[in-house]
Amino acid sequence: MTQIRIADAARFMGVSDDTVRRWLDAGTLTKHKDASGRATVDGAQLAALAREQSALPQDPTGIGSSARNRFVGIVTEVLQDTVMAQVEMQCGPHRVVSLMSAEAVRELGIEPGSVAVAVVKATMVTVETPLAKD
Repeated sequence: MTQIRIADAARFMGVSDDTVRRWLDAGTLTKHKDASGRATVDGAQLAALAREQSALPQDPTGIGSSARNRFVGIVTEVLQDTVMAQVEMQCGPHRVVSLMSAEAVRELGIEPGSVAVAVVKATMVTVETPLAKD
């Protein structure tokens, strides 16, 4: 069972340490102790809570898509020259950067403050984990 410290659980959930402690007090999460005596929560229980509480912003495009990785957010920066553009978005706590043609930026009216959807359809996604401690 993966144990996650309170501060890390708060960071992963995008809440304060106090919120995680309130969840512990309310019985939403179960408190455990690690080998050093520090308070932890069960990783699987935290994952279930994250999934239960996830509320995705409504996709403003209103179209169907086979891509499952859709991030609704706000455009924070557009850097472009005559041919290419770099579009940066903030999608919840996630920064997403896309490279596209400057023509596409103009046609779609993409500018800082625009609401947009970053769609990721990848044949390869790398998942990394911390090194196991012996």
